Amino acid sequence: MFTIKRKIVLIAILSAASLFAQSIQYTAYVKVVSSIPEYENSIESTPIKECWDERVPVTYYTTERSQYRNDNTAAAVLGGVAGGVLGHQIGKGRGKDVATIGGAILGTIAGGNMASENRYDTAQRVPHTRYETKRHCTTKYDEKRVRNFIGYKNVGYYKGKKIVKYSDRKLRNIPITVTISY
Repeated sequence: MFTIKRKIVLIAILSAASLFAQSIQYTAYVKVVSSIPEYENSIESTPIKECWDERVPVTYYTTERSQYRNDNTAAAVLGGVAGGVLGHQIGKGRGKDVATIGGAILGTIAGGNMASENRYDTAQRVPHTRYETKRHCTTKYDEKRVRNFIGYKNVGYYKGKKIVKYSDRKLRNIPITVTISY
């Protein structure tokens, strides 16, 4: 078989040959036999905004005060009569008239004050409803299928091998690079 010297010589010869190996490159043009348009299907969405007005109830509260009063007139008259009777019984002689009048005045004041003490105030929250117009909106989408042109598929054959090149227009020839090594 091969000795080590022969192996070294063979490697040297092959290395030298590869240093001097050459190749030739050139451009060849392959005739296009078919140009087929290519399309892509997609869905196109268009937003549509729909709005409407709606009347909605709005509740709000107010504070209302109520005053309940007894009639002071009846109480004052009753107090005046009672005070006059009481004053008439206390006084003597000419002082009896003064005591009767004074008792009537004091009874009227006392009866009126007693009636005033029987009044009371209340405060309460009273609900009220009014209607307001509110605007509501929603977005819907109108979808449609769209067929988009993406280009031409140009097909040719070089030495029995199928060559395909995509482009935005039909081609007559497809340029290819041919390399020959020796």
